[in-house]
Amino acid sequence: MKSVETGTTVKVLVVDDEENILRAISRLLMDEDLDVMTATSGEEALRILGSNRDVGLIVSDQRMPGLTGVDFLEKAREIAPDTIRIMLTGYADVNAAIDAINRGGAYRYVAKPWKDEELVQIIREAAQRFCLIQENRRLSEMLRQKNEELRNWNAQLEFFVQKQTREIQKNNEELQLLNKRLKQNFQNSIIAFSGLIELRDSAVRNHSRNVAEVSRKAAESLGLPGAEIETITVASLLHDIGKIGIPDVLLRKELGGMSPEELKEYRLHPVRGQAAIDSIEDLREAGILIRHHHESYDGSGFPDRLRGDRIPLGSRIIGMADAVDKAIGSLYGDNAIQVALKSVKDGLGSRFDPALYRHIKASAEETYAEVMIKTDVVELELHPDNLQAGMIISRDVYSGTGLLLLSKGLRLNEKNIQAIRRYYRIDPSRSGVFVMVKR
Repeated sequence: MKSVETGTTVKVLVVDDEENILRAISRLLMDEDLDVMTATSGEEALRILGSNRDVGLIVSDQRMPGLTGVDFLEKAREIAPDTIRIMLTGYADVNAAIDAINRGGAYRYVAKPWKDEELVQIIREAAQRFCLIQENRRLSEMLRQKNEELRNWNAQLEFFVQKQTREIQKNNEELQLLNKRLKQNFQNSIIAFSGLIELRDSAVRNHSRNVAEVSRKAAESLGLPGAEIETITVASLLHDIGKIGIPDVLLRKELGGMSPEELKEYRLHPVRGQAAIDSIEDLREAGILIRHHHESYDGSGFPDRLRGDRIPLGSRIIGMADAVDKAIGSLYGDNAIQVALKSVKDGLGSRFDPALYRHIKASAEETYAEVMIKTDVVELELHPDNLQAGMIISRDVYSGTGLLLLSKGLRLNEKNIQAIRRYYRIDPSRSGVFVMVKR
């Protein structure tokens, strides 16, 4: 019988002071797959055990000169605690058997004279027990090593997961920052486009921004989705971009003073506006709203004579906001907002959608209220370095070459103050910035 742990034959140490008993037991175990060693005293057996710590089984007599069997087994237990121990005794001594079990950790005790088959079977079972103990130890050690490896793998995995997570978070943050910059650049481009027509026609220098502000607030009041509100805002800023192709002389005429040919040319500007931005995929939905912002609710508008709900909702909103801003004249006139709203109200059902009026009215009143002249404020011209957050611009702000920087009525914050100062260094204006302040 071989030890699973070492792959060697199990060693059996037989201890008895009678040589004939040692020979008898050795003969009994001759056919067993065991490595049998013998000792004639407990002292000799301890010396053998000291140099053979891998002894798997001890069979010892109790009554021996010098060390008794119990004393020997007790010392042997200290040297080789995993060894299986069997006591042989020729006396029916219960106390000796108990001591052999308690002090010597005996597995079994066998009374003399023994039955050969019974003794061989006991030794065979004891050797198997030793092999099982060794195998259990081997498996336990293997399990401990595997658990240690698993803990190391888990620690490494957690490290790599955390590292990967940090890299993903960093990449996401960089991507979000890039997207934010792209979106900001896109919005700035839209504002720049909306300023092209304002550079041509000084009469409408703040028109697109006013229309965009009223339209955005009305769309929010209607509870429209964020993406649709953004499309309406963009279309509002660009709604007059098609006028770039209209001759200067035509821009200065009222609709009632145009000839049929001039009116036909003028009515092409919504189509041109759509065509101008159609190559930009993200602006195509806004282009549709631009095309139809001059349609009338009763179908009398242009360019496609749509009517009612067939006119896109965004176009209906922009059309009303456009009319309000054109009618309002100077933002500082008395009752200017209410006069402008009345002119739009008179066109409900024919030119405009009646269901949208209350939203446009509230948005317009909110948008223009901040720039109405108050009796407790005075207008001052200030150098950009003297501007403060919270001040309201009372006149449009232009660069030295005539580029509109900020529209009147805007409440200043740190961001646009810095922008004004930057532009005044790049393209100096001959005048300061006019603002409204309390007396």
